[in-house]
Amino acid sequence: MTSKIFEITKAATFDAAHHLPEGPPGPYTRLHGHSFRVEATVRGKEQGAIGWVADLGDLDRALRTAAGELDHGTLNETPGLESPTLEHICLWFATRLCGEFPGLCRIVVSRPTVGESCALNLG
Repeated sequence: MTSKIFEITKAATFDAAHHLPEGPPGPYTRLHGHSFRVEATVRGKEQGAIGWVADLGDLDRALRTAAGELDHGTLNETPGLESPTLEHICLWFATRLCGEFPGLCRIVVSRPTVGESCALNLG
């Protein structure tokens, strides 16, 4: 039997303001805010005697900590998010989490109230 590969996912939310300094004229360049949802997925084989991919509690804490850094702030003021597109927000979360979770395989950032999302698939 081949090894089974599992994926575990946790989600967190945050609210933040932003503008796209290089965006097309109109609502993108004006300061405005969104409610965001971020999901992080870790992929791998079951590990150790306990038989899990990673500790979901650790993933939850790391994701909530990162989201908390952005919560109720202006994304443009965060290094790496000077142009805070959904794509750049995905990259920001991936950078924050990949050191602690080498099996990190996917980040999804969405703005549920406007029906928009972006997924970053890693390795």
